[in-house]
Amino acid sequence: MNSVEKISLKIPNRYGDSITADFRMIPSEFQKELITGQLPLVIFCHGFKGFKDWGGFPYMMDKIALAGNFAVSFNFSYNGVGEDDEDLMNFTRLDLFAQNTHSRELNDLTDVLNYLERNKDTYNYDFDNITLIGHSRGGGTAIIFSAGNKKIKKLITLSAISNFDRYSDRLKTQWKQDGYWESENTRTKQMMRLNVSLLEDIENNREALSIESAAEKINIPWLIIHGTEDLAVDYSNAENLKSHNNKETSKLILIEKTGHTFGISHPFAGSNQIFDSVIETVIKFIQN
Repeated sequence: MNSVEKISLKIPNRYGDSITADFRMIPSEFQKELITGQLPLVIFCHGFKGFKDWGGFPYMMDKIALAGNFAVSFNFSYNGVGEDDEDLMNFTRLDLFAQNTHSRELNDLTDVLNYLERNKDTYNYDFDNITLIGHSRGGGTAIIFSAGNKKIKKLITLSAISNFDRYSDRLKTQWKQDGYWESENTRTKQMMRLNVSLLEDIENNREALSIESAAEKINIPWLIIHGTEDLAVDYSNAENLKSHNNKETSKLILIEKTGHTFGISHPFAGSNQIFDSVIETVIKFIQN
């Protein structure tokens, strides 16, 4: 069996916006044959300048679903990608991207989880068996969320950052003077503006947005995976996370000769041995 049933929908958030999401599962007729009970629930958070359909993320979520899980991926409401089908691969809402904050993304994730709780009798997933996965900045978001939410039973971070405050003092000063900072998307060549509200969110909520403090509070099984040739987020971030959670329940895996997205690019041109091994490791961790 290699088919996956996918349901695309829009989840309302507390701000009146829509969160575009995909639910993946093996078809119901196969569920009856292969699975006893409800499917483990797996939720994926993308990172900065990322989206649920970036590169190999759909491929990964397909694999997770085929392994017998209910796989949920979604776009943070202000990630800059449009809601219409033709916009799901493009940053057409840079006006929203500019207004995004870490607190907003945490609230989006809360609203996704609340939606899943409200609809747990509609779909065949086990709301008491939730694994949260986060890539890059989404990994930092997943760590903070897991530290404060007992509904999350397992945590997986891929190429995750260990600090939201990744900006120099010089940049912060200029950012505050201008009211915004522009970051180039090296793939699309778009200049992606970030309003000073993002920086203010970090500075005004320093403790609540401390990934390191949250890491210390994680008591559930936690898998940390990072490539040693990651040029976007150095693998020292993974070592830092492990140092703040030096418990038997957390496991650090450093992978040689691979970078931030484990050799995967966008548009997706196919998988590779390293990315497949990462997915296999993730699935085994979910199942054990």
